[in-house]
Amino acid sequence: MADFFPPAIFFEGTPFEINRIILVRFVAAIAILLIFVIGARRAKLVPGRFQSLLEMGLDFCRNSIAIEILGEKDGKKYASVITTIFFAVLFFNITGVIPFLNIAGTSVIGMPIVLALWVYVLYLSEGVKKFGVGGYLKHSLFPPGVPKPIYILLTPVEILQVFILRPATLVIRLLANMMAGHLLLALCFAATSFLFFEASGALRGFGAVTFVAGFGFLLFEVFVAALQAYVFAILTAVYLQMSVTEEH
Repeated sequence: MADFFPPAIFFEGTPFEINRIILVRFVAAIAILLIFVIGARRAKLVPGRFQSLLEMGLDFCRNSIAIEILGEKDGKKYASVITTIFFAVLFFNITGVIPFLNIAGTSVIGMPIVLALWVYVLYLSEGVKKFGVGGYLKHSLFPPGVPKPIYILLTPVEILQVFILRPATLVIRLLANMMAGHLLLALCFAATSFLFFEASGALRGFGAVTFVAGFGFLLFEVFVAALQAYVFAILTAVYLQMSVTEEH
């Protein structure tokens, strides 16, 4: 558990305190910028493997998430922000399985909160921009086609959903998955180290079992990192769709 609460490295006791997890986030952010800047500067009419891989990722976010959920017009409008969210979450997640980093930038609550607040402000502001404050509240909290007495029960639920549950579930889902993945890997490889180097007799043989289990969880963690990026991006698109469409 100490991995989630590392000591300060720079600027201890100040608002700008930097610890190991902050450094990991810096590494992930720099990696995103370098990869896409290099890809953009080396773009060719006939793409190579690197450019093709980047274009596949961009097309996936644009077509399979943004346009698929929001439609052609709104999908193109919000494709850039949905793509940014997808790759940001992916890169911050994937640091959990990169040697010498070994912890996800999203495994401590600060980053999931920042990402969720980004989505929260985005879908609220876009809804207000389209319908106005009163129109957005009416659109979100009083769904059309419902008998008026039902609003007594439905509107409080909608208030909870729009203003509390949507951002809260984004935070909890991402944080819990990345914390759990780190703990599983740490337990498996700590057990492997103990069994190989400190245990005696037949117990050492179980080190092979924990090593194989740890490697399996490592591959699974890569899948979870990508899956959570996809879930976060697709929920962003869904929340935007619910905010800016005429009916939901």
